[in-house]
Amino acid sequence: MTASLEQLRRCHFAVDLGAARTRVFVKGAGLVVDQPSAAAVNTRTGALIAVGEFAEQMTGRTPHYIRVVRPVSGGTVVDIEMAQRMLRHLLGDKIRRSLRRKPRLRAAACTPHDADPLAQRATIETLVGLGSRRVELVDTLIAAAVGCGLPVERPEATMIMVCGAAATQVAVLSLGSIVTAERIPVGGEAVDHAIIQHLRHAHELMLPSQSVRPLQLALSGNGSSPHGPTSTEIHGRDVATGLARSVRVDTAAVRDAIETPLTAVLDSIGRVLRDCPPDLVADLVDRGIMMVGGSALIPGLDQMLRHATGMPVNIADRPDVCAVQGLGAMLEGRVEPLTLNPLAA
Repeated sequence: MTASLEQLRRCHFAVDLGAARTRVFVKGAGLVVDQPSAAAVNTRTGALIAVGEFAEQMTGRTPHYIRVVRPVSGGTVVDIEMAQRMLRHLLGDKIRRSLRRKPRLRAAACTPHDADPLAQRATIETLVGLGSRRVELVDTLIAAAVGCGLPVERPEATMIMVCGAAATQVAVLSLGSIVTAERIPVGGEAVDHAIIQHLRHAHELMLPSQSVRPLQLALSGNGSSPHGPTSTEIHGRDVATGLARSVRVDTAAVRDAIETPLTAVLDSIGRVLRDCPPDLVADLVDRGIMMVGGSALIPGLDQMLRHATGMPVNIADRPDVCAVQGLGAMLEGRVEPLTLNPLAA
């Protein structure tokens, strides 16, 4: 954890800038923003047309002079000015006025594990542009573990996997710190891309971006991979003719297509366990892996991990908001540090 609990208690609001969604937690008000990290811009005038859900719905459906941009990629701000404009509109005038009244406004933000100094600086600059006098950075792995109720501060191992849109982070935590961790550039977007490529090659069908997630849900009726429907109907555009066409897709074949990117996730878990001390690995036999993040709900992913590792695999109650809820718990003082009683000399 980059910032101490005492520093975080002085913060007034917390921001989780994700590649898929942006979330803002205000002390005393709770979660006030949970919207897609998207903004629609008029390229002729530079005016901001829409942000959040509305901008997300416009993806792929706009005239040539309107462009839908994503100022955050892989948990890193790639366009500081656009990220600031997006956050201002998402917060709204009422919340921004209440924050401006705070003397020496402080903010907290999540950063991916092993984020380079340039990425950290981009996050800080984004929040400074909103009026923050000081910005505290917290590792996303620590924040997510706190948010899903893991005993982070105890001298025992807990394993967490943050499944994001652009990256997956795996770590073993103990005594409030990261013992060993790894971040790989494979997330929900890689799974979406694998589905699109499978339909293009197997059925010569181009799938609209808005239809990828419903197809993922159709893979399973109850969240476990082998027991869902055997096929589902998908509407798209024929690659050769460009005309609208519907095909019946075998869900088992789609599941096989998405196993390739998910294999990289399994490899990262193996590397983290190999680098972990044996005593902590022994703790994980009973506790297993806690999955958080929006992509943790990919059907069959938890069963695949359970079968590959032989450990229990659990999904948090609200996996998509664990990181920002963990930041909120630290801001409001609901996390107590471990108290050590040193022996008297």
